[in-house]
Amino acid sequence: MTLRRLGATTLLTFATSCRAQPAPSPDGGSATGAAGGAPAPSLVVLIAVDQMRADYLDRFAPQFSGGLARLASGGARFTDAHQDHALTETAPGHATLLAGRFPRSTGIESNSAGVGDTGMPLLDGGAELGASPRRFRGTTLVDWLRARDGGSRALSVSGKDRSAILPVGRSRQQVFWYGPHGRFTTSRYYGDSLPAWVQRYNARDRARRLAGHAWELLLADSAYRERDSVSVEGGGGDFAFPHRIPADSAAAADYVRVTPWLDEIVLGAALEGVGALALGGGPHTDVLSVSLSATDAIGHTYGPDSREIHDQMLRLDRALGVFLDSLFRLRDSSRVIVALSADHGVSRIPELAADGASSIPMRVDPDSLVRNMQAALRAAGADPRALVRGPMLVTLDRAVLKRGPVDADSALVLLAAVARQTPGVLRADRFRDLRGADTVHDAIARRWLHHFPADAPLDLVVTLEPLSAWGQSVASHGSPHDADSHVPLIFYGPPFRPGRYDGFVRTVDLAPTLAAALGVRPTEKLDGVVLKQALK
Repeated sequence: MTLRRLGATTLLTFATSCRAQPAPSPDGGSATGAAGGAPAPSLVVLIAVDQMRADYLDRFAPQFSGGLARLASGGARFTDAHQDHALTETAPGHATLLAGRFPRSTGIESNSAGVGDTGMPLLDGGAELGASPRRFRGTTLVDWLRARDGGSRALSVSGKDRSAILPVGRSRQQVFWYGPHGRFTTSRYYGDSLPAWVQRYNARDRARRLAGHAWELLLADSAYRERDSVSVEGGGGDFAFPHRIPADSAAAADYVRVTPWLDEIVLGAALEGVGALALGGGPHTDVLSVSLSATDAIGHTYGPDSREIHDQMLRLDRALGVFLDSLFRLRDSSRVIVALSADHGVSRIPELAADGASSIPMRVDPDSLVRNMQAALRAAGADPRALVRGPMLVTLDRAVLKRGPVDADSALVLLAAVARQTPGVLRADRFRDLRGADTVHDAIARRWLHHFPADAPLDLVVTLEPLSAWGQSVASHGSPHDADSHVPLIFYGPPFRPGRYDGFVRTVDLAPTLAAALGVRPTEKLDGVVLKQALK
């Protein structure tokens, strides 16, 4: 069986199986919003599409007919929105969205220093996969709402732990993600057992039941302009349609992560939770955070110029269309607001990006660069063990350096020179010197400063040329360049003025804008500002 037609329409089945909960009559201080005594939104929905480039909205717009089309045409769309920090990875990006603050203040600086926490194991076992928001600092929109009204609640669902956890910060709300066995799980930070509704949803085994199916093109072959024979995609294997899902159910549950069906499974879980928890069904303002991870896995595997990404975006558009239709059957659409954005973009596959590039894209081996830095220290008479972190983020152990003839300043000059002489490296900056940069015109300096606090134990930051990449991932992100930072940003719902807004904005502006629409006050200083032009 193929999956050409199986898909988004199945979401409606899950929505209609949830008993709709009519919203009680508004009351008290939580009954009115920021605009002229209108009923306050009962539900705020954040949709974060992992690795969604902003240009996808225009590139595939003629073929959109579902949720992306609805949000882009009926919402306030900001066309020049950026994750305005340096390490454009999943964890830092998700942490900005409802916090309104850069990584330098959220404390979430990378995936590796994100949510991993062996002290908070998953409910279904595996302490090595434990997770919590213990590194997250500060508050989010969820906390601001609960400070105003303790009845406000949140549900966060994703294909990844960090993408489910970080949008809601340290709040102990309902947080679930697609686990290692193809079922939704959480960690002991949030509770000791899975709620009955999650167990029921897991029992449907949607991922495992896809075993033996195939991902085929949604539309006719002529609807796609991308070639389907680019062997660099997929790491040289499985780079052409159809993509067969393994017949083994356990293997299928893992493979599904690299198909559009993961997003449908996550959206189905979100709808199930809305119904079971009566989220958005009361006088309070609740939050639903949905992070969709399939675009990231597909983009890493096949690249942003692939036929696979094209088909994924078409399927995502349709899945979101069914999701929104289903949600609005459960909740009054006049009391729902939606924000759509992404945690980061992605750069083109270096081997495919050479044509028209200002410099030849390179794959820079980080291990090789570290060895070269260590060799340079050794040649100067310094102990190479003084290099305790590198090569993108360089930190020196000054106590080790003091045992030799090279001081820290001289060592950093030496290491910066080694980095700059490496093909594919654009610049190597002393982090402390960036504070004097022209951050209006020097976006790279600005993004490094937004990423780390001024007192970070960091000596050098190394930036690659645009389109060059660290390591061997087929397509990657994580740089301060616009290809990785440029993301969609759309606000949809009664408080917002539909239209296209072309000025530069940041994802840290998302949370304060939602707060203004809700008439709620942030409980701490934010980096973002209210995008007043989008508010009616």
